[in-house]
Amino acid sequence: MTIEFNPSRGATLGVEWELQLVDTHTRHLRQDARDVLAAVPDLSEGQRPKAMHELMQSQVEIITDVCHTVAEAVQDLRKSIDRLAEVVEPRGMALACTGTHAISDWRDAVYAPNQRYVELVEEMQWLAWRIQTFGVHVHVGVRERDKVIPIVNALAAYLPHFLALTSSSPYWGGQDTGLASSRAIVFGSLPTAGPPHLLADWAEFEEYMDTLIKAGTIRSIKEVWWDIRPHPDFGTIEIRMFDGIPTPREVGMVAALSQCLVQQFDQQIDRGYTLPHPAPWVVRDNKWRATRYGLDADVITDDHGSTAPMRDVLYELQRELEPVAERLGCAEELAVVTDVLEQGSSSERQRAILADGGSLQDVVDATIIELAEDRFVTSNPNRDAGQSGS
Repeated sequence: MTIEFNPSRGATLGVEWELQLVDTHTRHLRQDARDVLAAVPDLSEGQRPKAMHELMQSQVEIITDVCHTVAEAVQDLRKSIDRLAEVVEPRGMALACTGTHAISDWRDAVYAPNQRYVELVEEMQWLAWRIQTFGVHVHVGVRERDKVIPIVNALAAYLPHFLALTSSSPYWGGQDTGLASSRAIVFGSLPTAGPPHLLADWAEFEEYMDTLIKAGTIRSIKEVWWDIRPHPDFGTIEIRMFDGIPTPREVGMVAALSQCLVQQFDQQIDRGYTLPHPAPWVVRDNKWRATRYGLDADVITDDHGSTAPMRDVLYELQRELEPVAERLGCAEELAVVTDVLEQGSSSERQRAILADGGSLQDVVDATIIELAEDRFVTSNPNRDAGQSGS
């Protein structure tokens, strides 16, 4: 099986952001994506729509054009959010994004009117019924096909970094799961999800996809939902490990981190270096550690079982990538890593609201504020107003 790869002209960017539709009175998810998308034909129609359905009617996915800088991508997303806000606010809704919604029950979800999703639900059953989850996907362009698999393998070592920084789903159906990211478990249960298979080269990727199709496991390579995967049509590597991200500045952060890592690995290949190839057991174990503990995880740093605190590892990674970020023009966005390390990931900020006497309804309010005002909320936003739990 030959899989054509459409090379990019450099480390271009594309971002997909899955947004929640939240009822401003009940704070529960509203299953009204069809109505919202119908009201924004300027975004939802055309050959390359910028807003579209996802699996559940509680979410709208916004998509950037092909961008060259992180700032351009974030500005693209902001324009789509502003346009959607014009439509949802008069309908008693607000936009938000976390990996799961703190209080809504997945059993209340309504599926989007899409034949592909109907077939997915029929095939996956209970696994698909629960996927009322939200994430961010970042595409980074790659100039040559034969660089893709080595870069995917190298990026697999950063799954815990991506997840710890963006962990935002400690609550599931109104309960604290004890995890930093319950979304990683819910979505990761799909049979073709999870860490990427660490393959030798593009030929082995083609052979593996051909085998899956012949076996009837998938019908196309688009049904392989690895945490990091090649996207041949776009000429990109797609990083899908991020939890739902509440603020545009954090989306810019992960776009910068993704672009810098891919660019660094691309240049290392040009210089004749062999990229790192983490052991599969380390990849799996580290993903679990970030799922459970987020930024408080101790992650494995080599094949011999050495560990280090995730916060220390991220500080070092940010410093290492600063020269690359300067060249790409995304140093400001990469620096948000420090803000998250100091003020907490979304999962930590959400739990801080309950520690401050708030309720899960207050948590939902905080996520709405974070997206609308692009700032972190680390305490009960309704405490002084006396509105907690209203």
